Amino acid sequence: MMKTPANRSALAALLLLLPLPALAEVPTVVTDIPPVQSLAAMVMGDLGAPSVLLEQGGNAHSYQLKPSQAAALQDADLVLWVGPEMTPWLDRAIDGLQGRGTAVTLLDAPGTWVQDFGGRPHVGGHDHEHEDHDAAEGDEHHHEGLDPHAWLAPVNAETWLTLIGSELARRDPEHAATYIANAAQARMRIAMLDAKLMADLAPLKGRPFVTFHDAYGYFTAHYGLSAAGAVSMGDAADPGAAHLAELRGGLAAQSIVCAFPEANHDPKQIDILLEGTGVKRGAPLDPEGSSLTYGPALYEDVLAGLARAMHDCLAP
Repeated sequence: MMKTPANRSALAALLLLLPLPALAEVPTVVTDIPPVQSLAAMVMGDLGAPSVLLEQGGNAHSYQLKPSQAAALQDADLVLWVGPEMTPWLDRAIDGLQGRGTAVTLLDAPGTWVQDFGGRPHVGGHDHEHEDHDAAEGDEHHHEGLDPHAWLAPVNAETWLTLIGSELARRDPEHAATYIANAAQARMRIAMLDAKLMADLAPLKGRPFVTFHDAYGYFTAHYGLSAAGAVSMGDAADPGAAHLAELRGGLAAQSIVCAFPEANHDPKQIDILLEGTGVKRGAPLDPEGSSLTYGPALYEDVLAGLARAMHDCLAP
């Protein structure tokens, strides 16, 4: 029987009354620092945008959560963070998570390469008191424990991309294939960048340098570079006079080529260190990407930026 306009209108009205199929809700993701947000953004793609707690110009080691950010944590489905050694200000907030949200500590992810400051293999779990701030004068720069700057090794980023893809797929099965595919594509891009940087940085091996912040152990170990010391400790605390004097005395003895200040930190300590020496001052390094544009491209920009600054100053 041919449908009349009246019949079609009645059918349309009936369809409007029928319940629609539920649309899958993309998980709400909160991250601690820009490199982690970037990795999560690569995996989420067009499905959603993870938020990041560390604001531009902030110090990842000593940031203070705003009330609105603490509230956002409580509403998150998934919190991705490096760990308490990197962002201790987030530890208590995560312990107090309520409701549906869960936190994933990336340093604990299976397959993650972790090492202590100084490049020693890490043994054991998290040590919240990994910095010795009560050391005697002349020894205040020595510190031990897990080095949390593990994203600066591309192999760790690739491991974390796989983990993030799996975590999102488990929470959002409807889009699981997209998350897994996005993670695979991101791993491929990072592997290609890693191969390029490995070739670009090879001529710099054996040319020692000093950094402002003891944050580059994974990067220098991965690429075989010769970091000879840092002005500040692993948590970017102000150095003592004895340490600066010792470091300055070693510039000539170790044939230091270059010293690097750091984004969002006063370069005066580096300038004091280099005054009257022939050591070059490099461009500021930005290991956390806090001065870069946040988003999926940031992680690759961090690695490329470190490599470019080091190559420009250290190249023979």
